[in-house]
Amino acid sequence: MNAPFKPRFSRREVLAGGGALALAFSVPVSAIAQAPAGAPAAPRLPGDLQTNRKLSMWLRIEEGGKVRLLVGKVELGQGILTAVQQLCAEELGVDFNRIVITSGDTSLVPNEGVTAGSLSMPGCGTAVRHASADARGILVDLAAQRLGVDAGKLDVADGTISGEGKQITYWELVSGQELEVEATAKTPLRARDKRRYIGKNIPRIDIPAKMTGQPIYVQDLRPDGMVHGRIVRLPVYDAKLVSVDTSGVEKMPGVLKVVRDGSFLGVIAEREEQAIRAADTLRRIAQWDVPKDVPTSETVYDWMQKQKLQDIVIKNDSRSNSTAVAATIAVEYRRPFHMHASIGPSCALATLDADGMMTIQTHSQSVFETRNAIAMMLGVDRTKVRCQHVQGSGCYGHNGADDVAADAALLARAMPGRPVRVQWTRNDEHKWEPYGAAMLTRIKAGVDGNGNVLDWDYQLWSTSHGTRPSSNAGNLLAGQVLEKPFPLPVPVNGGPPNYAADRNAIAMYEFPGQVVTTHFITTFAARASSTRGLGAYANVFSIESFMDELAHRAQVDPLEYRLRVLKNERGRAVLQKAADNFGWANWRKAPGRGRGIAYAQYKNLATYCAIAIEVEVERNTGKIRVLRAVAATDSGEIVSPDGIRNQIEGGIVQSLSWSLKEAVRFDAGGVHSDDWISYPILTFSEVPKIEIELIDRPGQPFLGAGEAAQGPTGAALANAVFDAVGVRYRELPLTPSKVKMALQS
Repeated sequence: MNAPFKPRFSRREVLAGGGALALAFSVPVSAIAQAPAGAPAAPRLPGDLQTNRKLSMWLRIEEGGKVRLLVGKVELGQGILTAVQQLCAEELGVDFNRIVITSGDTSLVPNEGVTAGSLSMPGCGTAVRHASADARGILVDLAAQRLGVDAGKLDVADGTISGEGKQITYWELVSGQELEVEATAKTPLRARDKRRYIGKNIPRIDIPAKMTGQPIYVQDLRPDGMVHGRIVRLPVYDAKLVSVDTSGVEKMPGVLKVVRDGSFLGVIAEREEQAIRAADTLRRIAQWDVPKDVPTSETVYDWMQKQKLQDIVIKNDSRSNSTAVAATIAVEYRRPFHMHASIGPSCALATLDADGMMTIQTHSQSVFETRNAIAMMLGVDRTKVRCQHVQGSGCYGHNGADDVAADAALLARAMPGRPVRVQWTRNDEHKWEPYGAAMLTRIKAGVDGNGNVLDWDYQLWSTSHGTRPSSNAGNLLAGQVLEKPFPLPVPVNGGPPNYAADRNAIAMYEFPGQVVTTHFITTFAARASSTRGLGAYANVFSIESFMDELAHRAQVDPLEYRLRVLKNERGRAVLQKAADNFGWANWRKAPGRGRGIAYAQYKNLATYCAIAIEVEVERNTGKIRVLRAVAATDSGEIVSPDGIRNQIEGGIVQSLSWSLKEAVRFDAGGVHSDDWISYPILTFSEVPKIEIELIDRPGQPFLGAGEAAQGPTGAALANAVFDAVGVRYRELPLTPSKVKMALQS
């Protein structure tokens, strides 16, 4: 634990000759994507090969019978590194254990952008698969020349190419430049009957270290010479530091330096407890200018509707038939601000060396963008900042990882030559991480005499779900409070429909008329950014709750009602499979018990997911007990069944926690949800029995499964509670007090 931290794969090792197959380096996207004037456009390559086109950016054959796989996506607990290692081993034709992965090091790996949006398998997995197949094709052709055997008669097993009684290994073939070529993605993939790893449950490569307490998390790192930093946060949003007398603190035992830049205030000490005591003292004596007139968590829904709005119509299909509307139903749904609530508070280490290189160990999901933002904040070229991803204890979106990396960089700049570790407290994490945005939705439907939807009008109000660093220092907490501050960029809705606030706002059902409008708000009531699923959680909760309301109003079984208007065959398959596995047709109602079902295709283009839930509600207390959750998913071709199952299970548990318990409370006095008492999450004893059915689609694209379960779970829960007690709940979370109050009224 006291050894200096060293990345598993250094820049010097990458650039050394040493019998390796190819040099590996990161090429700027602009240098790849832009062809010379007049040159024909390069063919589009699959996944992230499109922007990282050279095979040498992904693969390297190393001495000692090893293969180095370099990827820009990072491990967040989703099992992605195990899955891409399976793909590489399969298509390159080597044993799984020969592969060593370097990921998320901005000096070494291809820039694959942010690890988010359930895009790791569609982007990175697809790229690794085809890059590995292309590399195998090149090596087989080389072996054919060396052995004098037709390439079609050669086969590969664990890196040994053999045929007609001759053989040669990858490691005997290498000379150094063979993969300095662009990928073609034309090499045939391994035949299904020859696969060893794709579709198999391979033990996760990150689990042993986590189960045995090895220092795999950034919170565990203790390099030699390390000092400890602590930050004194603003008391409330938009407060300004007026004055602070640091002289006494600077004389406290172990204190090395107090760092102030505008309203950024931090301290560096030899020991952690010394830094904590010094920060506590600074917090007591600092004088702040505190704003008073701010929205609260209770008034935020009214606040949303009073802001200047960007009204964006993302779907506008007019009904062509003239069927008369028999009734019009209008409802409103609400979701509060949510925390990521990472189990381990955010942490980072930063070191400024004698050459002016700032190296940061961080659990950021956006290492390249965060590097660029920190470089802007420090006023240095981005080549002078290197981010190395180290796993963090908790994630689920844009939490405090990027901000604590910026904190560490500012303190390290003040103390060159020594690694500075900044560890947020639980109070820091709860009060200052960017939350998942609160949302308000309204749905109005005109129905015919049989309860079928004729006209569907969906409107949503939301602030931004995307204030990640994205190369701008104004997205960093520290960057906004410096003497020369970087203002928060005016947020945008993140791209085409289904990208951020309006993710999954377009219902996938076949309605004759459908209008969907996003009322986008560019100001903030509380700091907000990406949490798992972005707007999909609120939008699916709203749509699927309303579909349930319409079904009950029409006196039609909720499953049958959905199947009437769901035409997508893969969607119908997961919905029917979830219902069948739940025992929907034979389920019998008991007092206080209810069932609910919900469906969505994440982002309307990723994993199909349907979930059925059974609950028991105590009428006298309002407590909801979730008995079981049954899910069916279709995420395309399956590489790691356990990996997908873990993601769906985890999504169900997290969504139940959001839907039953979680809501950030704040007012003019600041955020009051500052610990696990004031912001409770689901406990182990409250986790229901969960059953997952995976529908494999060999040959189909990877769809990405990490965020598919959030929306359907919340809706299925609310629908089950209605079925149990006959009261419809449209505002989350469904706490016992809220349930009891509605039952009594």
